[in-house]
This record gives sequence, structure tokens and C-alpha cells, in this order.
Amino acid sequence: MMAVLCLMGTAVQAQQNLNWGQGTQVASPDVHADNTVTFNLIAPEAQKVQITGDFLPPKTVSYQGNTYETPGVADLVKNEQGVWSFTTGQLKPELYTYNMLVDGVKIIDPLNVYNIRDINNLFSLLLIGGDQRADLYKVNKVPHGTVSKVWYESPTAGLTRRLTVYTPAGYETSKKDYPVFYLLHGIGGDENAWSELGRATQIMDNLIAQGKAEPMILVMTNGNISEEACPGETSNGFLVPTMRLPKTMEGSFETAFPDVIKFVEKNYRVKKDKAHRAIAGLSMGGFHTLFISINNPDLFDYVGLFSAAVDRQQTGNGEGFPNIYANRDSKIDQLFKKNPKLFWIGIGKTDFLIQNNNNLRAYLDSKNHKYTYLETDGGHIWRNWRIYLTEFAPLLFK
Repeated sequence: MMAVLCLMGTAVQAQQNLNWGQGTQVASPDVHADNTVTFNLIAPEAQKVQITGDFLPPKTVSYQGNTYETPGVADLVKNEQGVWSFTTGQLKPELYTYNMLVDGVKIIDPLNVYNIRDINNLFSLLLIGGDQRADLYKVNKVPHGTVSKVWYESPTAGLTRRLTVYTPAGYETSKKDYPVFYLLHGIGGDENAWSELGRATQIMDNLIAQGKAEPMILVMTNGNISEEACPGETSNGFLVPTMRLPKTMEGSFETAFPDVIKFVEKNYRVKKDKAHRAIAGLSMGGFHTLFISINNPDLFDYVGLFSAAVDRQQTGNGEGFPNIYANRDSKIDQLFKKNPKLFWIGIGKTDFLIQNNNNLRAYLDSKNHKYTYLETDGGHIWRNWRIYLTEFAPLLFK
């Protein structure tokens, strides 16, 4: 391992020397006019260099009885100067993530300063614009909202906890009240996930500027009720991020959620009625969204399930689980008796949770409960969740 780390240090220094010295500049990623992309790595002593990213055909793996898609892998080819290169086919406009593999060791691209954390992994970023949806992920020349990291007291959790709050352009100078959209992340995520991985603030800026979405406040929670905030920004110090956290899907977050609403409605100019509240979440956050909404049928007129982990913590009628998970179907019926304006479900065709979502839809159909459904290509991935946000947000508060 020490030899590999030394190789990485030498490779990084080589990147710097070749780019800032007298030699030919090497860029990575190098996006061409036809939307092909060349990735480069200077590693003359490496034996094998590969790239793995979501722009490559996915691989299918099985784990604990579930089937998942993982990013594909491609080989880079070394030239006489020790530069390894790979050029993609033409890529569709999209936000992509990737890593290099140098003799089996996964690294971020040393020539790309743009990277992002997802749970305990770091990825390099690449954004190709040029179509209507991908351009929503860009910072465009439009009025921008304000993103704040806000601490609040949660008496139910017994902690001071943090939210990410987006207020739309003009909030500070206006006197009007705004609707609120509560947006929840998946397991292993935190209050930074939607604003960073999900590009939620760029999406909201652009949709609002285009007149496609109503100006609204976006509240992005931390769904790990045992934590104060995202890893590295709590009183616990620099803990290693993990998906294996206590109190994620056992009722605590749903029970404590009213603390969030109370804080928001006390500290922001918001409309405090069902018609001006929305909630949505991905995966675990979709699970939380379902049970928060059906246990509080007078709170939200807009409910969105993005690849929701429905039924993943239940057996039968919820025996052995908190009351909040019991009697799901009868609670769904009570929610629909209140005539929500929108109940929205989105999931990928190859998502490992699609059968659970199909079972939920079968129940809704059997009761003639009206909902909106979107099925996309791909699996349990951020690319889909960004799509769902761009489709869901314009339907709110109309």
C-alpha cells in the first residue's frame, strides 16, 4: 500500500509539473465539441489505469438478495510520455461522477479540482450542458436564492440539529409569506446531500427564474436522527461517514419531524397551512415521507416518493415496529380522504425497490386513489433523483 501511495504522490507531482512547466498541458476531463470526453492521468510507473463512472454502461451486482447497478469500468491506454488516456463516445448532457483506478486503487482525478462526497466515497464531477434538463443543474445568470446552514432545537431527539434551508431570490427584501417544501435524503446521506449531490439549489433557482416553479422555501433535513449534522461538522469531530447509523428507519425521525416544522414556521415567513406545505424524499427519505404524511394527513397537500424504500422495515401490519408503521394501508386511506392535491411516485426501471413501489401502486389502484407516476431508465441513482426533483417541484403550490 505504501508503494501505491508513493506512486500516487509522484503521479500528482507529475500532473503539476507537466501542466505548469515547459511541457505540453494535459487536461482532464477534456470535453470536446461533439460531447465526447477525454480523461487523462500522468502515471508513468503505473501498470494499469482504469476509469469508472456513470457515463459508462453499468454493471449489475447482487448483494443480500437485491440486484444493484454499479458504474462500468474502462481501461486507459498509456502513451510514450507516460500519460494514460480514455475517450468516451458522445455523451448526453448530464451531471456525471467518476473515479480513476490506478493499479486497483480508487482515486479522484488529480487534474479535476471538482469533486464531491457521497457518504464515505469521493467522486470527481463532470457537467455537460446543452439540453433543457441538464442546464437546470448549472449556475446560470438568473436571480439566486440564499442557502443557509441553520441549527435548531429538537426536543424530541434531545439534540441541537442542523438543516439546510434555501430561500428564493427576493425573500430578504420582500414581506410576503412563502410555501415550504421539505426535501429528505436517503440512507447514509445528510442535510448537504440534496444541495450538493442533488443540485437542488441550482434546480430551484432555474425553475423559479423560468416561471416553471413557484417561489418557495426549500428545507433539507438530516434524516439521521441520532446525529447533529453531517459528518465532520458536529461536536463528535471527524467521524468516518457510514450508512450503518442507529435510528434511521425505526420511527424516531418521523416522530421528531414536527420539531422541524415548528422551527421553520417560527423563524421564516411561511404559509402555515396544508395547501402550502409539500414533502418528498428519496429512498429512506421516501420511506420517511410516506409515514410522516400518512400519520399526519392534515399537514401536506403535496407528497413525493422518489425511489422510496416502502415496506423495507415492515412485516405484516407492522407488528414488532413502532405504531407509526402500523396499519399503513388504512392510514393511506385516511390521507386520501383528505384529498391531497398531489401524490407523486417516481422510480427507475432497474431500481431494486421497483417491486415494492409496484406493490404500493397496486394498493392505490385497488382503492382508486389518484397519483402521478413516472418511471425512468436506470436504477437507484442520483441521476434519477435529480430528474424527479425537476418534475415534482413545478407541480407544487399551483
